[in-house]
Amino acid sequence: MNFGVSARLGQGKTFVIEADEYDTAFFDKRSKFVHYRPRTAILNNLEFDHADIFDDLKAIERQFHHLVRTVPGSGRVVVNGLEESLDRVLHAGCWSEVRSFGAAVSDFSAVGEPDAFDVLQRGENVARVEWALTGVHNQLNALAAIAAAEHVGVAPADAARALGTFQNVRRRMEVRGTVARSGGVITVYDDFAHHPTAIRTTLNGLQRKLRASGDTGRILAVFEPRSNTMKLGTMKSQLPWSLEAADGAFCHSGGLDWDATDALAPMGARAQVAGTIGELVQQVVGAAQAGDHIVCMSNGGFGGIHSRLLTALQA
Repeated sequence: MNFGVSARLGQGKTFVIEADEYDTAFFDKRSKFVHYRPRTAILNNLEFDHADIFDDLKAIERQFHHLVRTVPGSGRVVVNGLEESLDRVLHAGCWSEVRSFGAAVSDFSAVGEPDAFDVLQRGENVARVEWALTGVHNQLNALAAIAAAEHVGVAPADAARALGTFQNVRRRMEVRGTVARSGGVITVYDDFAHHPTAIRTTLNGLQRKLRASGDTGRILAVFEPRSNTMKLGTMKSQLPWSLEAADGAFCHSGGLDWDATDALAPMGARAQVAGTIGELVQQVVGAAQAGDHIVCMSNGGFGGIHSRLLTALQA
């Protein structure tokens, strides 16, 4: 949101791009990131996803190792020290400088809450990050960015100060609106989370932020399993785990070939399922109370549910 656009051509010599393991094209089934030939590569996380492309986690790890092999000897691989899958990738062979982040024994680690923490480089305090972002995943992102920026000459203290001005990206816990009620305000958020791990870290991050500020409001999670992996039902068993921080969960089941009600059964009365967006809105509005935080999660437009919820709640 600092730039107002999703990408821009800057003035410096450093080119930064987000990469993933999804296939390049219909005629090229190699992962996109093998084409980028980075000098500095962040390996942030690696877990099973894209079930329409990959058979198992091992197949994705193989593609990550192909990426590692494209980094030159003078390059740097910045790796999440908390991911066992990435350990396996590196053990398959790495010929570049490696810097780790996240774990207590990593080159770069954090002490403090995700929105205000000290950065330790091999045990020495070198910087402090204070920003508006929440969630451990964002704290890890910050450490990764600091480690990568150091490789191109940016001191950790300077990187940390820059992160303090970062306004996050759209659709990452973006507040879409509020509705005043007697006894409190209902807040509606939009978030891009669609993988169970992302759903869990997003909700946990909000929960920690609310409790730290003394906010006792409930968290209502509204989501749709829309990605190809989720539509296949590959990770449906992980949904109750991903929604543990939610006081209530509302699932849009339209277009699914598997039973969302059955998948969410372990949550009992905390979970509701609707076949249409209209029905889903009615369920959420019927359950909403003053002080609630309603988090809508999808990797698509979600049928304009954010504005529909705000209109219905105001009515």
